[in-house]
This record gives sequence, C-alpha cells and structure tokens, in this order.
Amino acid sequence: MNTAGWLPAALLAGALPALAMASVLREDFGEQALAQEMARRPVVLLGEVHDNAAQHAARAAALRRLLAAGARPAIAFEQFDREKQADIDRARREPPPAGRTLAEQVIEQARPARSGWDWNLYRPFVELALEYDLPIVAANLSRADAMRVASQGFAAVFDEATRVHFALDALPPALLAAHERAVDDGHCNRMPAEALPTMARAQIARDLVLAQAIRPHFERGVVLLTGNGHARNDIGIPFFLSEAERARVVTIGLLERAAPPTEWAQRFDVAFSTPVQAREDPCATIPLRR
Repeated sequence: MNTAGWLPAALLAGALPALAMASVLREDFGEQALAQEMARRPVVLLGEVHDNAAQHAARAAALRRLLAAGARPAIAFEQFDREKQADIDRARREPPPAGRTLAEQVIEQARPARSGWDWNLYRPFVELALEYDLPIVAANLSRADAMRVASQGFAAVFDEATRVHFALDALPPALLAAHERAVDDGHCNRMPAEALPTMARAQIARDLVLAQAIRPHFERGVVLLTGNGHARNDIGIPFFLSEAERARVVTIGLLERAAPPTEWAQRFDVAFSTPVQAREDPCATIPLRR
C-alpha cells in the first residue's frame, strides 16, 4: 500500500512509467513558442544542453516574456549547489563593490569552486530574478556529495527517513539500468562497465536533490534551469514527484538537431529542435573503453 499517499507509482510497481510521444514536438524554436509552453503549468523543468548559447538566449528571452505577463516563479539553478543558498541570500542583500553588478556578486559568492559552467550564459537568469525580486534557489547536489554517493551509497548523503520514503535502497532495476545507459551515452560509450553503477547512483541522487529543492516552491511556481537528462519524464526529476505534483509540472526538452528527434522527444512533455552549438568533439578527450 502507498502509505505515504503520494509516492511515485513507479517506486511501487518496480518499473518505469510508460512514455508516450511528446504532446508537442516543435520545430519553431524561439522565445515566443518557448514562453507559450512555459506558461502551460506553474512548475517548469526547463532543459538545456549546457553550452548551447542559442538555447540559453531563447530561454532568457522566454522567461522575460513570462515575467512581463505577470508570472512570478522562483528561479532554481542546477548550477548552484544547495549549500550555497545562504551565500546567495547574503550576496543579494549587500551592495556590490564598485565596478561589479549585483548579479555578478551573486554568482561570485555562490559559484562552485570547481565547475565547467559558462557563467556568461547564466547571468541573464540571475539578472531577471533580481530585477523581479524572485527567489533564487540553489538546487544541485554538490560534486563532493555526488562523489560520496557514488563511492559509499545513498546513506552517505540521505538520512534513513528519506531513503525509506523514496525507496532508495530498492529502486527499480529498470531505473538503474536506464541511468547506466544514459551515463555511458553521455561519455561516448567509453566508460568502464564497473564505473557505470556508481555514476548512475550519483545521477539519481542529483535528481532527488533537485526535486527536493523545487518542491517548496510548487505553490507559487518555479522554473528550474537544468540539463535535459534531469528533466526527462522517465528517469529524471519527475520520477520523484507525486501524481499531484506531476500535474503541476511541464517538462521541456531542448534538443540539438543532431539528436535523434523521435527517441529523445518522447521523454518530455514538450520538445524543441534547436540549433547545434559549434564545439570540439567531446569524445576526443575520453579514452576508448578497454
């Protein structure tokens, strides 16, 4: 019996939710179309390819349209670790030094010591949150905690009540296998097989922490800026949402045109085909699997 009253059905059934084709698969990517989809529900899991400048520009412009129309959601960032919330709140209260904007001060105080984020791409979202006096939510699991989960298990980060509540020690094998495939795909299918379970566990922990970070803001609304993988309906953040919570959420995938559209689009409520960011081959620096 689902005694909690709201645990995801997949946790109880031991299987992943069935996926239908995206209710909307759009080729008209741009700020107007994106804002229209963001307005569908108060909680938006807004996917991204982290380094895609065209995606970021359209997302920021769409968010401005949403705010101009009267929405006042919290803005949650995968890019800020949850331990940095106090730093964010303090930084936005203090006047910045000469030559620095308040948004720059917030980023400087809250950015992880080690990260690959291009902060020029995320600064417009911080600026919008400050302009409209919206909560800025530090939503992510830190790299250090993710490594602890990978090496020691879920108990390294989550207390017993949380582990029991979300059945972290009895997750569906299909979920674990899907995460392992996603991790391997993200590393050009070159990861050592023995590393996949630990890295998958860390990704699952990130999904749960992101879900916990946005949950307090469901009533007013919240836009989470996150990678497409975390926004996936089958194995991402929605896996840890109740049916009632899920009814308030729209998941939006922003897919570079090189990605298989049918296979990926069905993982979101709405999917957009976007330009491909010019970049060096990401597989060039990953050793071949032995």
